[in-house]
Amino acid sequence: MATPPSLRIDNIAAALDAAEIGQTPVELHGALVGIICGGVEQSKGAWAKPLLELMNDGQLLPDSLQLLIEELYQDTLTRITDADFGFTPMLPEEEEPLTKRVEALSLWVQSFLTGIAMIQPKINKASADVQEVIKDMAEIALVEFDVAEDDESEAAYMELMEFAKMAALLCYSEFGPDLTDPNQTEANVIH
Repeated sequence: MATPPSLRIDNIAAALDAAEIGQTPVELHGALVGIICGGVEQSKGAWAKPLLELMNDGQLLPDSLQLLIEELYQDTLTRITDADFGFTPMLPEEEEPLTKRVEALSLWVQSFLTGIAMIQPKINKASADVQEVIKDMAEIALVEFDVAEDDESEAAYMELMEFAKMAALLCYSEFGPDLTDPNQTEANVIH
């Protein structure tokens, strides 16, 4: 599934700048994915309050930015819940220098961990697999930004990006709603 033009990093960056929000699109997306994967209730806009707390001290956003973030939420949720749509962290394109992409991945992971921690108070009681990936994600958040522009570093970056993607999906599978239960309307805190 192609990313809608409105959800390109540069468009989101311009909207954040116009609203004087000090976060990058990468941080916004990481926090949003963390909130979703932490098991926030998917109906009634329950995701908006924790996201606003993270990005704007709980203050309302300008309508245009709010609508853009709602579109980003819907797009992200669709990608996470349906493997055919290809979820991936929102990161700079491969034309950008590797150092910039590694820094962005670190910021995405930091924001993801913050988002999931806000929503999932029992993360320390999660399965061993989830606890392990959370620990590994914390290590990725500390990755060095000064990397060589070579094939080995590029391959390592791709592995870290793929790991972040799989970690998010694993967390969603543990904390998200049980989609096989037609009576379930809220996300699970712990299965």
